[in-house]
Parts: sequence; structure tokens; C-alpha cells
Amino acid sequence: MATASKRDYYEVLGIARNASDDDIKKAFRRLARQYHPDVNKDKDAEARFKEINEAYEVLSDPQKRQMYDQFGHAGPGLGAGAGFGDFGFGGFGDIFQTFFGGGGPGAGRRGPQRGADLRYNLTLTFEEAVFGCEKDLEIPRADTCPACRGSGAEPGTEPSRCPNCNGTGELRRVQQSIFGQFVNVVMCERCQGEGRVITTPCHECHGAGRVRVTKHVSLKVPAGVDTGSQIRLTGEGEAGPRGGPNGNLYVSITVKKHPFFERDGADILYTLPINFAQAALGDEIEVPTVDGKVLLKIPPGTQSGKIFRLRDKGVPHLRGGGRGDQHVYVRVVTPTELSAKERELLEQLRAISKKPNAAHEKGDKGGGIFDRVKEVFG
Repeated sequence: MATASKRDYYEVLGIARNASDDDIKKAFRRLARQYHPDVNKDKDAEARFKEINEAYEVLSDPQKRQMYDQFGHAGPGLGAGAGFGDFGFGGFGDIFQTFFGGGGPGAGRRGPQRGADLRYNLTLTFEEAVFGCEKDLEIPRADTCPACRGSGAEPGTEPSRCPNCNGTGELRRVQQSIFGQFVNVVMCERCQGEGRVITTPCHECHGAGRVRVTKHVSLKVPAGVDTGSQIRLTGEGEAGPRGGPNGNLYVSITVKKHPFFERDGADILYTLPINFAQAALGDEIEVPTVDGKVLLKIPPGTQSGKIFRLRDKGVPHLRGGGRGDQHVYVRVVTPTELSAKERELLEQLRAISKKPNAAHEKGDKGGGIFDRVKEVFG
């Protein structure tokens, strides 16, 4: 069974694992300008921007980066997964205010952030995808610490006001330039913009406010899903930092190949091999379907490539409204090895085929040649 997965943070920012702080900041600036939803209207821009923010939040913090390099996404206190609205950027201009100075909506104390979205790769059998099923998923994720309820402080204690920024979460620095004085507002490094510091960390989460758990999630897979289908479970992603709401869980479906069925949208395709006696004389043959075997009548003179349709034996339409059909493609198989009896009958058939009226002129007693061919090859 597949597991929930997130992209490597270094890969997200497009940098090497030994990248400097300067390289990390430059990569983030470039990608933030490119994918900020205020300027990029692609449908995936918001998710990409949130992923970039999450990677930058971890790799720009020396302690979080060290934890990530050692433990990956499972490191305690990681997986913030901030959304573009929660990261402190009210609009595209706030990116430049954050990096190049100046107050504004992006400065000051950071509030609760939405948790990271997770993706789970689920593999189904052909039949499970056709008829739907229920699955119990095991999702490793960050949940709010049950001991401190997300505060990060030991139960019975409270975080104290940050002495460095006096609880504002930001520092204001007056700088001189050729244009005069201006105030540069930056996030307080000690409290990371929280405005408070934890003097007695929680014994359970060590001050992170979240713990790694394995969550059991029940998923009802609807009938008719196919490879590439995606199911969203709202609120089943990671818990948000500082008491923020959970992200979502996205289940990506992959369907295993069937030994003899193929799928074309809501229709099922099946190749039926028959011998030339069945094709020439006709027959009734059991054909497999996802509902069980059915009898298919092959009329005499059926040619290779003939397609028969079995109505309502296909895949249920994902959004309701009946089912597709099963299409049976007939393939006449020429034998490669013959017994002596088969060869003798085929020789007679070939002779008759060369002289169509020979059998009629002589009279064919004891059963026709086609009957004997059907008896041998059928």
C-alpha cells in the first residue's frame, strides 16, 4: 500500500542541499514572484505557492533545516505548510515589503496557519475501480499535541512575552539612505514573529505544538473511478501551527491492469479468440464480464475483427446515470499445430473449396465436411 508523500524541500526551491542562506532566499524570491496568485492565474499557482512557502519556512530556519536534514518531513516541528494568505503576504507587494523593508499587512505577529495538504497514492484492482469499495488508510501526519493543545508550553504554564520585541513579533530599525531616513520592519528572530517565547516547553512535543501520529482514515471509493482520479478528504491533512486548521488529504487513484479486460472511459473492451470452424459455422460461447459470464451467439460467417456489444456490462458512470457497454472483439485464430485427423479434414475442405460443387455432385453421405470440421475443431 502506498504512503502519503510530500516533495523534498530542496527540490521545491530548486537548490542544492548545501545551499547557503543567501541562495535559499534568492530562490524563494524568484519563485514567489513567479507563483504568487496575485500575478499567476494558473489553477495550480496557489498550491505551488503554498508549497514554496512551506519549504522556505523550514530551510530558512537553521534549527528546522537541521531537523529536516536529519529526519526529513517526519522531523518534530516540521510540515508547517502555510497557505499564501496565512504566510503573511496579503498581496504581491507584501513580498517586497517583507524582504526589502517597510511595514504593512505582512509585518507583525503571525497568527494561526493552515496545515499542509497531504497526498496519498492508492492502488485499486480493476473490479474495485468499477464497482467502488471502502478502504482504511493509514496516514502519517502532524497532529495538534494533545498535552499542550498546540501551545507548545508545558501544561500549567504559559508562554511569556518576548523581551526582544516586547510582544509585537517585529523589530523596527531606522536606516539612513540617500533619500533620507526610513523604517525597516523585520520579523523578530528570537520569537520568529510569535511575540512570545516558550520558557517551559511541553514534554510531549518539545515546544513544537504538534506531534507525529499515524491516523486511520476511512475512505469510500465511488464506482467508476479510474487512474488519475483524485478524491479530496477535507480536514484530513496536517494540523496547522499555532492552532491553525488542518489541511486536506488528496487521494490519487491508480488502477491495476486486468489480465484480459481493457477500459475505454465507461466502456470495457474484451478480445474473444475463436477458431475458424466456430467462425464459419457459428456457435454460442461463454464470455466473461465484470458481472459474470454471459452467452454470446456467434453467427455463421463471422469475420475476424467483428465487434459485438453487450449493453450495460461496462463501468458505472462516475457521476451517475447508468453504465457503459462491453465491446467484444472477435479474433479468428489460425492453428499452428495440427493433428493427423485435423490435417486430413482440412485437406478435404481445401479440395471442396477449390471445387465448390464437388460435394454436391458426388453426394456427401454420413454428414457434411463442415460438420466433421466443427466436431474436430469445435
